[in-house]
Amino acid sequence: MSGCASGGGGGAGEDATSPSPTAPAAKVEAIANTVPEDIKSSGELVVGVNIPYPPNEFKDPSGKIVGFDVDLMNAIAATLGLTPDYRESDFAKIIPSIQGGTYDVGMSSFTDTKEREQTVDFVTYFNAGTMWAQRPGSSIDPNNACGKKVAVQATTTQEAEELPAKSKACTDAGKPPIEIVPFDGQDAATNAVVLGQVDAMSADSPVTSYAIKQSNGKLEPAGDIFDSAPYGWPVQKGSALAQSLQKALEHLIETGTYREIAVNWGVENGMIDKPVINGAVS
Repeated sequence: MSGCASGGGGGAGEDATSPSPTAPAAKVEAIANTVPEDIKSSGELVVGVNIPYPPNEFKDPSGKIVGFDVDLMNAIAATLGLTPDYRESDFAKIIPSIQGGTYDVGMSSFTDTKEREQTVDFVTYFNAGTMWAQRPGSSIDPNNACGKKVAVQATTTQEAEELPAKSKACTDAGKPPIEIVPFDGQDAATNAVVLGQVDAMSADSPVTSYAIKQSNGKLEPAGDIFDSAPYGWPVQKGSALAQSLQKALEHLIETGTYREIAVNWGVENGMIDKPVINGAVS
């Protein structure tokens, strides 16, 4: 599982280019009428986002925020009759800012977890797993990385849960621990692998796949995808906005817009059939 925010590096960061835009979505009155009145009257959907995290959210060469998450949220906002207002933030500050009312929704490849559901509600929109990357020929085994240096983005599930558990298994078996090397952004974590500062990196599967694709042969997969879990959009606990987002995504799935956006970014393997509110698996 994951819950992330930045990505790229080594040719995979903010200089990455985005695919051709998909056709814009249109407002659906019946769904737009479900939006909470304060948000509806403002005409804007304030979205907290942490970048870069290609291919989900990052900046193109002109500085515009783009990505799979962005195209999908643009379509969601259009369906709701709103204009998205993307506000950059530290990943760790997004959920507290939603709780405090600064942002209406978070959009930063958040994994929907039971722990996070204690403070916010989630609307699921994608399935992702964890995937490791290494330099070509490194032979790193994610299930036996004792004594290795592994880069992660700080505050992600990989740093908080996956690697500590694997490191503990190492020490319990009398082996050296995994040296967890956190970075503020996934782009820096990826670069650390490319530059040989660490042995491998662990990140969400679409992010790792994209980093490998953009690395021009400097990275390769280390093992298979594991621990699949849903991405979700966090909103204030109990907010009716959750139902609005869910209905908008159901509409985009029915019309084929969701699939078009996913295919456009090469992440169709993670598509879901039906969004749910609070669909954490652990």
